[in-house]
Parts: sequence; structure tokens; C-alpha cells
Amino acid sequence: MAIDTEAIKKHIRGILVALGDDPDREGLKDTPERVAKMYQEVFEGMNYTNQEIAEMFDKTFTDEMDFETDSKDMVIVRDIDIFSYCEHHMALMYDMKVTVAYIPNGKVIGLSKIARIADMVSKRLQLQERIGTDIAEIMEMITGSEDVAVMIKGSHSCMTARGIKKPGAVTHTTTLRGKFKEDMALQMKLFM
Repeated sequence: MAIDTEAIKKHIRGILVALGDDPDREGLKDTPERVAKMYQEVFEGMNYTNQEIAEMFDKTFTDEMDFETDSKDMVIVRDIDIFSYCEHHMALMYDMKVTVAYIPNGKVIGLSKIARIADMVSKRLQLQERIGTDIAEIMEMITGSEDVAVMIKGSHSCMTARGIKKPGAVTHTTTLRGKFKEDMALQMKLFM
């Protein structure tokens, strides 16, 4: 599904009118087009299912270098910066840091691919909890490992800039699958 930029322009213009402003005034006349272009970029992930994202980034060292690994050591990438938009208010979720961990099951994914997966998943109308679930699901598809963990912390402007207005509030979510769910020693390594 492609993003309909013409419809976005039309509706943004309507929102400007509904707010009581003149969409033809100097500062606003190009705003509908700018917003449509921005939405095309920041919501790019809405064009793809989790399966399609997995196919897009399904490059493992097994595939590229024709070897398999029997390593069972945890691979962890911390502090992947992302931002997203809350599906409830279309408000920015920002200062988000993602940690992704997995235990290889014969395949090792390139580290940059993990960051690309997190980035693409965040480019949807989202919930922070679903971002973690989506990343974990895609990592499982690519690596074949059920042992995946995703931790996310972030601020939500629907809570910091409006409503209750608590700018210091940070939301933490954790998605644990496979051994990460039950193995306390593994969880301790993850949370270090």
C-alpha cells in the first residue's frame, strides 16, 4: 500500500482551515506538501508487513559467507535511536533507545541490519509495546532463533507535552522470548 500524498495534502489543508488559519498565507501555503513529504518519510514502515521487512533485511552471515555458526553466545546491540508516532494521538514518541538481543541458532545477522529493522518498524503509527513485539518477530524470522529480547525506553509527547504534561516521564517496555523469558542469568546479562 503506497502512502496517498495527495489525500494527505488535502486533509492537512482542511486541518489548517479547521484551526482557523488561512492555508494560503505565506507561511502556510506549502505546509500541506511539506507535511505529505514528511509523512511519506516518517511512516515508510506502514508500506511493509513484518514478513516483508524480514525479507528486506534477511542477510545473515550464513547466507553471505557460506558458513554456519554454532555459537550460543548472546549478541546484544544497545541504544539504537529511533522515534515513532503514537497511534492514539499521532504524537511523537522520542528519545527512544532500543536494545535488541538474541542467541544465534545457526545464523548471525549483521549488526546494522538490527538497527535497520528497529528503524523501519518505528516508521508506523505505533505503540511502544508493539514496536518491541514487531522487532522480536522479525528477528525470529531472520535468525531462526526463538531466543530474542527487545527493551525500549522512550518519552511520549502525548504524555509530556499535552494531557498530564509530565516531561520527565519515561516509558520502559520489555519483550522477552524463548530462553530470555525463563533464564534469570540471561535476563541479568541483558539488564546490565
